[in-house]
Amino acid sequence: MGDIGEVAALVAACAFAVLVLILTLPILRLRHTVDATTRMINDLNDRTAPLIGDVNTTVKNVNTALEQVQTSLDGVNLQLAKVDTMTSHAQNVTANVANLATVVSAAAANPLVKVAAFGYGVRKAAAGRRHAETEREVRDTIKQQRRAARRGNR
Repeated sequence: MGDIGEVAALVAACAFAVLVLILTLPILRLRHTVDATTRMINDLNDRTAPLIGDVNTTVKNVNTALEQVQTSLDGVNLQLAKVDTMTSHAQNVTANVANLATVVSAAAANPLVKVAAFGYGVRKAAAGRRHAETEREVRDTIKQQRRAARRGNR
């Protein structure tokens, strides 16, 4: 019986050795795959590190530009606030000038109306006087002609 146990152990050892040989090929192939993957990851790291550095630099530059734009916008907003203040003051000045013009116009118009009315009255009176003088001259001429006609008839 010892021989059968030894034969069985020998068969089991041979079977194990064959199994190990069969599994060695996929394990070796897997090792080559893992090595290739490791090389690819290292190559990818070597290539992406400068790109990430460039991206970081670009982001810093963009942030700096945005800060400058914000500073410019703050300056523009300050200037717009000043323009709004000046516009408000200009509106107040314009309103005051309009009110002053109204007051001056009213003050000047009243005497001008009186002067115009007086001038019209003087012209009307002068025209009436000339008309009256003309009428008087015509009457006097007619009277003289009648008197002369009466004297000549006598």
